[in-house]
Amino acid sequence: MAAPYDLFIIGGGINGCGIARDAAGRGLSVCLAEKGDLAGATSSASTKLFHGGLRYLEYFEIGLVRKALIEREVLLRAMPHISWPMRFVLPLSPEMRFDSDTPTSRLLSIVMPWMRGRRPAWLIRLGLFLYDHLGGREILPGTRSFALPGTPEGAPLQDRFARAFEYSDCWVEDSRLVVLNARDAEARGARIMTRAEVVSAERGGDLWQITVRRGETTEVIAARGLVNAGGPWVADVVRNVARMNSSEGIRLVRGSHIVTRRLYDHDKAYFFQGSDGRIIFAIPYEGDFTLIGTTDAEHQGDPGAPVCTPEERDYLLHFASGYFRQKLTAEDVVWTYSGVRPLYDDGAKSATAATRDYVLSLEENGPVLLNVFGGKITTYRKLAEAAMAKLAPHFPRASGDWTAGVPMPGGDFAVADFDDLVEELIRGYPFLTPAWAKRLMRAYGTESRDILGEAEEAADLGRDFGATLTEAEVIWLMEREYAREAEDVIWRRSKLGLRLGADQVAELAGFMAARRGPE
Repeated sequence: MAAPYDLFIIGGGINGCGIARDAAGRGLSVCLAEKGDLAGATSSASTKLFHGGLRYLEYFEIGLVRKALIEREVLLRAMPHISWPMRFVLPLSPEMRFDSDTPTSRLLSIVMPWMRGRRPAWLIRLGLFLYDHLGGREILPGTRSFALPGTPEGAPLQDRFARAFEYSDCWVEDSRLVVLNARDAEARGARIMTRAEVVSAERGGDLWQITVRRGETTEVIAARGLVNAGGPWVADVVRNVARMNSSEGIRLVRGSHIVTRRLYDHDKAYFFQGSDGRIIFAIPYEGDFTLIGTTDAEHQGDPGAPVCTPEERDYLLHFASGYFRQKLTAEDVVWTYSGVRPLYDDGAKSATAATRDYVLSLEENGPVLLNVFGGKITTYRKLAEAAMAKLAPHFPRASGDWTAGVPMPGGDFAVADFDDLVEELIRGYPFLTPAWAKRLMRAYGTESRDILGEAEEAADLGRDFGATLTEAEVIWLMEREYAREAEDVIWRRSKLGLRLGADQVAELAGFMAARRGPE
């Protein structure tokens, strides 16, 4: 029988892959199993932001916000290809009233009862002041206030919005972040298994015996420690895989998004406040589109099959139409997606109020088990460090924290150098269009040249599947980034599904199936 691993990780989302990378870099032997594709659930269905969570300040979650704000620039430096600074415009409307039950609104209604139902400009500015200063910004510019009339930012908005605040956060390609963590973990010795379902995990002496099913093949793997990073399935893993009882639980909250054709011409995002106390973002997306979201709805049923309901779609359309000059309808929507966030059940009255912070639960009755509850994409690296701190007494040979400042594959360049690198790529491969070169750099960074190789013209890259997706890139994704199905390529490793037709997707699927060979 093979030697036992130090850690076996269940779940190939951002938390599982982040922990795998961290642990492997500390010298531990690691195996990770994901029952589907990496980032196949929650981790590819976020709003795709590294952000502090401005609205969480209303819930007095100062520690969570500070942790996330500090982390933004740490992550930005490590992955300047898949993450970049973004400015957010927050329009102000004095007549707006909010149906809100946050701790801040309750306090305001007591201290200033005439402010009941309002979120005054000075309160928002105070929040943004904290947002600017809690995290020790070095790269991102601070908040400014400006008049909207006559500006590109004001052009798509209704005339009733005369002033706005503008602040900074960061965009991130969420599913690519997961894959890059997995790749880096593998480069440091970890074994990454996809389409591998853990059907049981049993304690036997000092080891876990984990049974993994891949297609028709079953394998039993031994490990000294088990990490349950099952995301929406974390409670199911505890009960039905490890067959243990737990008093801790999760709250499944569905966040849905809609994508429309591009609604405005500049590259900034909008932060919109709703009369129900919620907020949504409208964000430039994939060059020709606008992403609008998200909702917060209690989710019932299969966490692996969430959909944006017609009610959620219409809610987002109505919300955004309250700000944009253009009245949005269902005909404007080109795509929707939805993810289930496994929030730690802290007893909050509503999905919106439930904490976004993570909870790590360690079970030490026999070989160690760590259950990961909750979390948000911005703090995934800190979660991994906290997980290793919990596990450290059981693995004394593990080295200390190391991930801060260590670049992800393809991210070994300065944030400010991105545009220059795009130009260099075009000079090296003159057949690339600017949009094509930028897409490659945004996905692969300095590894773009590894994909393009010695190509002197586009035909050297093999079959053209459309929308600049070539055979050379697909082979890279299959051989280096765990892609097996067409959906992995067009909706997670990229978002080219927005641009490819059904015939092109079918051709891609056929190519990948032929290259994969018999299962």
